[in-house]
Amino acid sequence: MLLTEDGWQLNLMPKINKETTLAEVLENPKAGEVLLKHRIPCLSCPFANLEMNHLTLEEISKMYGLNLKSLIADLNEV
Repeated sequence: MLLTEDGWQLNLMPKINKETTLAEVLENPKAGEVLLKHRIPCLSCPFANLEMNHLTLEEISKMYGLNLKSLIADLNEV
């Protein structure tokens, strides 16, 4: 954990956006809970492992009719 001189914790996770890949999202251990909350089936899909490094949140949202803005907001909270 990195702290600033005045004791604030630095958040080193880059901000998630529509072009963030599923692999990048899953680097955060808490992100899986958010993805399940939004009913993203990719976590159990065998093809997701093959596409995880290229599949973006925007693409996933379009495929499954998800609210992209809400998904991104929730992921940036964890």
